[in-house]
Amino acid sequence: MTVETMPRADAGELRARFDAQLAAFLDRQDPDWPDGTPRGVFTTLRRFVLTGGKRLRPLFCYWGWRSTGAPDGTPIVIAASALELFHAFALIHDDIMDGSDRRRGEPSVHRLFTDLHVQSAWRGDPAAYGRSTALLCGDLCAAWADQMFHECGLATAQVYQGYREFAAMRTEVIAGQYLDLVSGVGDGSVASALTVIRLKSARYTVTRPLQIGAALAGAGPELMAGLAAFGDPLGDAFQLRDDVLGVFGDPGVTGKSTLDDLREGKPTVMMGLVRDAADRAQTRRLKELFGNPDLDAEGAAELREIIVTTGALDRIEQMIRVRIEAALTALAEAPVADDARAVLTALVVDATDRQG
Repeated sequence: MTVETMPRADAGELRARFDAQLAAFLDRQDPDWPDGTPRGVFTTLRRFVLTGGKRLRPLFCYWGWRSTGAPDGTPIVIAASALELFHAFALIHDDIMDGSDRRRGEPSVHRLFTDLHVQSAWRGDPAAYGRSTALLCGDLCAAWADQMFHECGLATAQVYQGYREFAAMRTEVIAGQYLDLVSGVGDGSVASALTVIRLKSARYTVTRPLQIGAALAGAGPELMAGLAAFGDPLGDAFQLRDDVLGVFGDPGVTGKSTLDDLREGKPTVMMGLVRDAADRAQTRRLKELFGNPDLDAEGAAELREIIVTTGALDRIEQMIRVRIEAALTALAEAPVADDARAVLTALVVDATDRQG
């Protein structure tokens, strides 16, 4: 099935509107920053939120709203933009838990504050200071997301309808993050990894944002179910592509090292497939290399070769294709407004056929 890409001018204009609303919201917080409190947290968060990012979650939220036939307007742009603040919370906490030093081509938030501690020659453990400060940054982003969502300008009843989906998204992503931790010390099976990506990424990236936007517009059960049937497989495909890029991507494009996931021993679907297909020699090398915090470029290259030779990379690409087809089939059957259907079809490409 051929899928047209979303016109870049249209997508870029909408992303610019999200960024403008985020900047305006953050600027309104500036005068309220408590006197006598160092401004490092505020300035770091402003830069982190506004620099980089694909704005996929706001896009899906906006087009969930439009899928009902509801018109464009500033309130839905504001409500959708609030999801980017929640995404900032999730990224900051995820980087702490994964020990990732890079995000969007820049030092991660906990790394920035660790380096500040070192440069300032302060007492105590720089890494602990960095993690603790980043935790506070993430918490503040979560609080701001709530505030921005509730202040979007829609009627109270509309906000309440959308917030039920927002709350479900928060619970799912945190439960998925915990399941990810459990999987990391468990069997690392394909089934377990698929469950993690459904909760931690698929619904959080695509399904819930779509449903939040639709619920804000008063969508009925049939549309909500249709958006889930479209969003779940598309979100799975998005995360499967992300896992591939985490190992085979260009760090200059992805903004993250291709060593992080391998050093961490991240229990992805791809690595579950590798374990299932590896022979004895490959299994021995997997145990020696995968999850080794001192893994170097040579060891990473050997792991990539094992991933390819076991057929795991080909299997992942096939899984992505199957899920894309399932998403497109579901979208064709969903009671979605025609203009939204065209854009959502194009967003399939943005979410899955990407280099970063």
